[in-house]
Amino acid sequence: MIIQPRTRGFICTTAHPLGCAAQVRQQIEYVRARPAVKGPRSALIIGASTGYGLSARIAAAFGAGAATIGVYRPSQGSARRTASAGWYNSAAFEQAAAEAGLISASVTGDAFDAATKAAAIAKIRALVGQVDLVVYSVATARRIDPQTGEARQSVLKPLGAPYTNKTVNFHTGEISTVTIEPGTEAEVADTVAVMGGDDWAAWIDALREAEVLSPDAGTVAYSYIGSAITQAIYRAGTIGAAKDDLERTAQRLDERLSSDGGRAYVAVTKALVTQSSSAIPVVPLYVSVLYKVMKEKGLHEGCIEQSYRLLAERLYADGGTPVDREGRIRLDDLELREDVQAEVTRRWDALTGDNLGALADLEGYRREFFRLFGFEMPGIDYEADVDPEVAIPAAVAAEPPAR
Repeated sequence: MIIQPRTRGFICTTAHPLGCAAQVRQQIEYVRARPAVKGPRSALIIGASTGYGLSARIAAAFGAGAATIGVYRPSQGSARRTASAGWYNSAAFEQAAAEAGLISASVTGDAFDAATKAAAIAKIRALVGQVDLVVYSVATARRIDPQTGEARQSVLKPLGAPYTNKTVNFHTGEISTVTIEPGTEAEVADTVAVMGGDDWAAWIDALREAEVLSPDAGTVAYSYIGSAITQAIYRAGTIGAAKDDLERTAQRLDERLSSDGGRAYVAVTKALVTQSSSAIPVVPLYVSVLYKVMKEKGLHEGCIEQSYRLLAERLYADGGTPVDREGRIRLDDLELREDVQAEVTRRWDALTGDNLGALADLEGYRREFFRLFGFEMPGIDYEADVDPEVAIPAAVAAEPPAR
């Protein structure tokens, strides 16, 4: 099959196995070129196939030599369609880990399901006995409520009043104005149920009850705060309510784990090109401006740079983990630097369709978006036939529950 990118809105419906493998190798090479991390011995990564979950797994394995177990949704390819980028990423990771002599395995299933938790626990018990790091990196729009069996859907809306600002179609470069109506109380509750801390806590409780969580284990989940430009649609919106719940969950988990020597944290990261962030109005344009400014200042980081810094300079730093007054790990320090935000704000206020190329890095954003799916990677012949069916021998599928 000759695989080309096909898009539907902010989603790319195809992925390229060789391109995905190339970007995984690129991340591995970055970590290998850095000093070794005195980090985890064994790690469970929930949501391990893309974005921060994938880069955290790479940093733990190739930076600290950790055994890793990744949990992610199954999405195999066939003769007529490609697998997901996450599937190809995970296949490439497993192959590289095996070649490096690292212990690794995958559990495929819905992270919210009890069956997936049970399968992960069984794999931990068989492979390493216990894990001493749990990374929770699940980003999804839908969850089946474990109590009622009903579907809960998250939304990206402001609270209290409509929100109007600039946005961009990153495929065409067209700048327009978007107005988003505020979320309802029911939508806030659903967003918290999907994107809050409930499932993270359920994972930790299940691991502890099964005695596969090391007494000194650490766990981390991801959050975002961002600048004043994105506050209304993100941190002060429905998703912000979910992140508030996530941070409260971290505090509760930390109280439970600290008695045995463990810790729980939320890591506040910088704005990046991800499939999730590309769905949020305003954010792609903000990220395009931010990337331009940070690249000019020599401060730009991607997922792998952030994940390496999370392990080497935060979670496993000499002298303890530095946190802010709310107990959060801050990896957004460079994004929120005063000079960076001042320049981003200046450019944002001046931004029009005529000066987009001078003030923002929309081409860089678009390139990074397609690289999420294995496209536009140097050295890959995208006109060549490639087999879309890629096996992951180390993957174990969780039995889905009856619906």
